[in-house]
Amino acid sequence: MQAGARAGLWAVGAGSAVILALDAYAMTTGEFDLARRTISQHGLGPGGWIFALAVVALAAGSLAIGVSLVRRRLAAALSLGMLALLLWCAALVTVAWFPKHDWTVGPSMSGTIHRIASVVAFASLPVAALLLTRPWWRRPAARVAALLGLASLLWVAGITAVIVHAGLNGLAWWRVMPLGLVERGLAVTEVATVLALGAWAALHPGRPARVIPPRVRVGQEG
Repeated sequence: MQAGARAGLWAVGAGSAVILALDAYAMTTGEFDLARRTISQHGLGPGGWIFALAVVALAAGSLAIGVSLVRRRLAAALSLGMLALLLWCAALVTVAWFPKHDWTVGPSMSGTIHRIASVVAFASLPVAALLLTRPWWRRPAARVAALLGLASLLWVAGITAVIVHAGLNGLAWWRVMPLGLVERGLAVTEVATVLALGAWAALHPGRPARVIPPRVRVGQEG
């Protein structure tokens, strides 16, 4: 198993496990309603640094997986797929650095940046997965990552449709759906997509390096 991809998988798994633990704690203590509050609610308060570290771990793991895909010659460094993956990583770091709106005190610039970065992250990863796996569609591991990327894209499209419908009908979009539950469904699908990309990078032998035979001068054969 390729070391870079393995490290990336561990980082993504660790970051996801921490966020799941935060959700479990909030659910058992009744700190907030998981069905209505988004995952980023964990970023508010004195323990927000734990959530931030978990998100940064997810970003670092995703970056390690992307580097592994390039080193295994499964993706080109200068490609739209890698650009989309880098956008996902950068947006995650931005989400970790800028906390969401704290509605007990009102909206903030930090919350606005957080919201924009969240949209960029959720939209860019499925695009990255579909573009990176397109040349390898016949490979089972790549196909799994592509299908999960497609599922993530359908999540994004569905959420967008609900928001547009609510706006056209004068409704508060965050009230017409269980936002926290829906976001968690999308997040689980996208983390699964990253893990599938990591597994593909870790297990695939990659394209062998091209061997160029040495030139032989006329008269020197034998």
